[in-house]
Amino acid sequence: MPIVISGEGLTIADIAAVGRGGTVALTTDASILERFRRSRDVIRRGVGEGQEIYGVTTLYGGMANERVPPELLVELQKVSLWHHKSTTGPRLPEADVRAAMLLRANSLIKGASGVRLELVERLIAFLNAKAHPHVYQRGSIGASGDLVPLSYIAGAILGLDKGYLVDLGGETLDAHATLTRLGYAPLTLEPKEGLALNNGTGACTGIAANACARAFDLMSLALAVHALLAQALLATDQSFQPFVHAVKPHPGQVWTAARMAELLAGSKIIRNERRGDRRERAGKLIQDRYSLRCLPQFLGPVIDTLAQVARWIEIEANSANDNPLIDPDSGEIFHTGNFLAQYTGVAMDQLRYALGLMAKHLDVQIALVMSPEFSNGLSPSLVGDTTRGTNVGLKSLQIGGNSMAPLIGFYGQSIVDRFPTHAEQFNQNINSQAMNAANLARDSLDVLEHYLSLALVCAVQAVELRAKLAADTFDARAVLSPATAPLYDAARTAALGAPDASRPLHWEDLEGFIQPKIEGVMANVAGRGSVLQSIATVRESLAAFAHG
Repeated sequence: MPIVISGEGLTIADIAAVGRGGTVALTTDASILERFRRSRDVIRRGVGEGQEIYGVTTLYGGMANERVPPELLVELQKVSLWHHKSTTGPRLPEADVRAAMLLRANSLIKGASGVRLELVERLIAFLNAKAHPHVYQRGSIGASGDLVPLSYIAGAILGLDKGYLVDLGGETLDAHATLTRLGYAPLTLEPKEGLALNNGTGACTGIAANACARAFDLMSLALAVHALLAQALLATDQSFQPFVHAVKPHPGQVWTAARMAELLAGSKIIRNERRGDRRERAGKLIQDRYSLRCLPQFLGPVIDTLAQVARWIEIEANSANDNPLIDPDSGEIFHTGNFLAQYTGVAMDQLRYALGLMAKHLDVQIALVMSPEFSNGLSPSLVGDTTRGTNVGLKSLQIGGNSMAPLIGFYGQSIVDRFPTHAEQFNQNINSQAMNAANLARDSLDVLEHYLSLALVCAVQAVELRAKLAADTFDARAVLSPATAPLYDAARTAALGAPDASRPLHWEDLEGFIQPKIEGVMANVAGRGSVLQSIATVRESLAAFAHG
């Protein structure tokens, strides 16, 4: 079913679905469309009466004291887009371009922007035809909206010039050829319309929404990887019992503990101390080390952060965020600042920080299973065949992880507080840096996706070695909990093939490279394949938690 835009109700899941190629439809609600038309009437009436309206009868920003004569009003709107075709460098991924187009259309249809319906219809037509303008990552400071990236989208859908390029059907076409292919002609702007198309937060917030969707996937996967590693380490389930968290009831902590308890229920290798299970305790610590025992307390704030971030992004995605804004009921025109994407910027700074915490915590668990001093009987570096004197197991894989976890943490540094105060004649003397913050979130998620694939390979090897010790089989399904066995099976199959009772994932070092195993899991995760499908229940629970 198409995602219907009405100015309200878009969710992270909706935006991600459109980003992946889903179709879009315009609301048929007569009251919304009537409100939309009346906002346009306010602008037409104001222009006809000679009102001073920012960006309509005046120049922009620090030059807004200069009036524009009536005969140049259309040219002024063209200039609003034209002069922002000024950047180059890395392109935005198609999914992010699609999300930006969707959010600009959703914002305009709220009826506070004073434009023609044709602009919204063009955005929808491009989305449904999978016609994707060339848009770049750099150039927006997230104040006065994402002027540069949104101008590239606007120039393409309008056919402002052949210099605007579009990918369509495997070809790169100029904007005019694209419109011809889609059955449209170039569209001449009317007063306010150029400004309404580029003066908003749709680009950075679209990227942020896609980042949130990926973060839901990867955070859920990380929690399930923790559950595999906890079983490999013979952890106790006492750390996740409801009583512990009811007396310290932070929502994220309670949720994390409950999910871990569900993930571990029925495992043959998790200790249940209420039943007197004290395996492997003789001469050892009476309790698990902090990374296991304090897992809900450590990851709870990460989950709470993700939930808050998602709520902020969904509110921003359903907002009117250009300037000026029109109240079609009163006829007032408000010169204001909803284009400042501060919520998006702060949200993406917080998201990246949370990703770094998750990676740091998982890195500790990997270190435990790699070290015989702490792994409760697993071989050093998870060596498969310990009888052959040259095997070193997954030693290099842990080193690779040690290069990625700090990088994810580095990406977690804030950028929103580093804005220059002199932008655009000191007019944009505060700015959100939301576009940079959102692009960094995508980069951080790319690294985290790689890192989790690496962690999964380590976890598969660890539980297979544990299964051999506990049940004399390398097929870990014999000992794992029902909730984690499907993840193990999916990851093992993606890395090498179906579980094998006679051999672990990595037995003899020189039998094959580690690299293809990682690549197999990475491709599966990136393609939202069986690995993510196996933890769908956790993902659904996280999404429900985020929506409160």
